[in-house]
Parts: sequence; C-alpha cells; structure tokens
Amino acid sequence: MTVALSPDRAIKGISKELSSASESPNYIEAEQQFIQLLNRENLDQQVDTHPELVQDFEAAVATAVIRAYTEHSEADEANAAHLFLQRILYHINRLNLFWYDDLRHYKNERSYYLYLMRDRIESLWQAWELAQIDVEHLRQLDVKHALIGRCEADLNPPLTQNKQYLRQQMTVEGYRHLLAIASLDGLVEASRLSRILGGASNEVQATLIRVLLEEYGNGRFTRKHSTFFAKMMAELGLNTQPEAYFDIVPWELLACINHNFLLTECKRHFLRYNGGLTYFEIAGPSIYKDYMSAAERLELSDTAMGYWELHIREDERHGQWMLQDVALPLADKYPEDAWELVLGYDQEKWMGDRAGAAIIQAVKQAEQSS
Repeated sequence: MTVALSPDRAIKGISKELSSASESPNYIEAEQQFIQLLNRENLDQQVDTHPELVQDFEAAVATAVIRAYTEHSEADEANAAHLFLQRILYHINRLNLFWYDDLRHYKNERSYYLYLMRDRIESLWQAWELAQIDVEHLRQLDVKHALIGRCEADLNPPLTQNKQYLRQQMTVEGYRHLLAIASLDGLVEASRLSRILGGASNEVQATLIRVLLEEYGNGRFTRKHSTFFAKMMAELGLNTQPEAYFDIVPWELLACINHNFLLTECKRHFLRYNGGLTYFEIAGPSIYKDYMSAAERLELSDTAMGYWELHIREDERHGQWMLQDVALPLADKYPEDAWELVLGYDQEKWMGDRAGAAIIQAVKQAEQSS
C-alpha cells in the first residue's frame, strides 16, 4: 500500500529530543501537571522564564509519541501513550468551544505554548493516521463516482458481529455504559460544525447551515439533539453534565473528536471535513438503528431511546443533503483537490469503525464487571 508520509520519518527529525525522554513516564501525573499549566496566569511568560515547569510533562509527551506512532512498542504501552496524547489534545481543543463555565478557564485560550504543544503532537499523529490510507490511490479516483458508490454501500452495511452484539446481546448495564462514553460527543453535538460556516454565501454554505439548524433544534433548546441525548441519560440515572464520563472514553473516540477539531479549525481541510461529514450523516442511521434495536429489546422507555429515533429520521435526510448539495458540488468547484473529499470520507469511516470497536470492547468489560 502506498502511503503519504511515514510517521517514523517524521519522528526521526526530532530524535535527539526524544532520546532523552523518560522510559517509564507516569501519564496520569503528567496530565495533571498539564491541567495545572492550563490554569496558570500568564502561561507563556511563565514557561519562557521557568522552563522547568514543563520539563517532566514534555518528557512524557516525547516518550508517548514514540510509543504511539511507531510499531516498536508493546500493545499496552502503545495504548497508554495514545490515550495520554489524545487526552492532552482534547484539553487544548475544547478551549475552542464555550462551555458556560468559569470565564477564567479561558485565560490561556490563545497561548502560543498550547498551540505549539498541540501542533507537535498533532503533526506526528496525523502522519501516523494518514499512513493507514492509500492516499495515492485516492488521487486517481473519479471522485463523484467514488463518493456515490461509497454512500450507496454505507446506507445499508452488512450485519457484522459487533452489530449483532448490539442488537441481540448487550445488557442494560452495557447500554448505560455506551451512553456514558458517547456523551462526551453527544452532549455537545454539532458544535464543531458551527466553526466552518462563516464566510462567503453560496448553496453549499446554505445546506450546511440547514444541517446545523436541525441539529440545534432550529433554535429551540427542547428540540436540540443534545437535549434528547441528555434525556436518555437522565432516564437511565446517568450524570448529564458534559464531560462527566471523560475518564472512561477510549482513545479511539477521542481521536475522532480531535480529528474533527483539526479539520474544522483549518480551512485548508474544508474538503476533508465535508467528506467526513458526508460519511457520518450517511452511515448514522444504520448505527443508530442498532442502538434503537437494543433499547427496544431491553424494553426501555421511549425517552431512553428518543435520540436514536430522531437521528434515524433526520440523518437519512442529512446524508442526501451532504452528498447531493455539498460533496458533489464541492467536487465540481475544486476539481484538482476533490480527492480530499474521498480522503475525508474514508478517514471518518476508518476512524469511526476503530472507535466503535473500542467502545464495544469497553461495554463488554463493563458488563463483565457489573
């Protein structure tokens, strides 16, 4: 398979720095140190004048990128490194959204140290992610034909082992754990989409705004999709505070969230993001039908499954909007770069499937320990 960039090659450029990294970092302590940095006054000035403040944290990052983005680590070491790095990226990226919390939490929102740390991790992580995709092959595709074919296939995917587990075996405790993990994204749904809507007006922009408005209940809080998600959680006795279950979220799901932060923050990735959103809206109903089927089998209330029913109905429409009124028109407008729409689509599918498998594994472990 042809790859765009070797993460080993990218890491080699900073090998001297990484060689001094700790062999056995305590990622929990390093993350707590980083959280303390986020709350410091004049963070950039303090880092400049007292570099020892970040020495241990940066050593942990240096070790983690080696363990996560090369193939030379044990699985447990690699997974721990992935989780640490994705949590750090999330702590930085979430500052791009407003959480209606203490305003002082945003005092380092534009810190150049945070952006440098984000870019340092992100560049190696993205090289590693791209190495999973045959980019050169995508460049040769008939983009419109590829997008239409992918969408047709993903509307009704085959019944996999994981889908059968959700429909036929998952317990109530497993369902609760599933909601808890998914709440990290479900309670702030579509927030990242809002960050690509500014700029010149055209039909593509208008369609994206329509998608956002429906996700946001057309401005009515009671109809907002995240409100339905919170109602599901409350019905099952779960904490509806955003990020309440951050500590149980697998790194694979954090990677999906951080990937979307990257694509929406960088307008150069506009095509990739919309390709990914096309997949997300096309494939959503199939995934939500699995969850809906599980809830019905478990004889849960309408409230405990209302979010899925709403999404199945609306995303069937959103998927066609994204294909016909966003992705295909963008392919016409940017013929030289249109292959990036397919890259975004394929990456969203690949990363989403990886996250889905990790979530199911976590759900099964929760069931066994309950």
